[in-house]
Amino acid sequence: MSRGKHTVNGDRWAVVTGASSGIGFAMARRLAMRGYGIFAVSKDAERLEESAGRIADECGVRVIAHAMDLARQDAAEALFGEYLKAGIRAEVLVNDAGVFIYNDIMDTAQERIDDILSLHMRTVTALCRLFAQDMAAAGGGYILNMASYSMWMPFPGIALYSATKAYVKTFSVAFAAEARESNVWVTAVSPAGVATDFYGLSRRLQKVGLALGVLITPDKVARIALRALFHHRRHVVPGWYNRLFIPFCKYMPAPCVRFIRRKTACFRH
Repeated sequence: MSRGKHTVNGDRWAVVTGASSGIGFAMARRLAMRGYGIFAVSKDAERLEESAGRIADECGVRVIAHAMDLARQDAAEALFGEYLKAGIRAEVLVNDAGVFIYNDIMDTAQERIDDILSLHMRTVTALCRLFAQDMAAAGGGYILNMASYSMWMPFPGIALYSATKAYVKTFSVAFAAEARESNVWVTAVSPAGVATDFYGLSRRLQKVGLALGVLITPDKVARIALRALFHHRRHVVPGWYNRLFIPFCKYMPAPCVRFIRRKTACFRH
């Protein structure tokens, strides 16, 4: 469904997945503030419509809301087909849609594992290929992929999440070197703690995390990520203090890992 009565710079469009909430919504809103029309995608149809309406009303741009499950094996091709039907040209693609689970692999259903592998790797890769080809044919564009700080944290319980996000970062950096020859610029962003519902944190804990400085807002992630994207950076970690702790996360002693596992056992599901 299309929202908004007019478009600022109507020839400029951004496709944003995971746009119904959290970082994806912040990305879509920030791009709309820059004058981009938004092709917003999310699995949650009701929340997506609400978010699309907010962006259209606040920013005065046209927002096309398209609800679909991006974990499907054919999701990228189906989404690209809907994009072509809309008759627009994307200058920006933001691959933000993702799923976070905290659970041991042996306790996770294979169907759930397959969905996450498809969503984080297959869909992202295919969308990058399809949209990069389209952008290159039109003279260029920008692709932003959501990785995660957890790629440096191969901890029990998040093995699947951290591994797939490591793929996103590695793929994005390598793909960036290929795509730049066609004037398509690719950036991966790896945020640490973000105050969203994504991790299952209560609103109270999110507020505490923000007050203590261990969490940042989705809007701050969006601002930093988009600035890096438009400055042609291949990878960015929001927050200088987060970059300082990368070596510790990578080489954390086994006793510390076991301690974290015991303290976080209650979050496994």
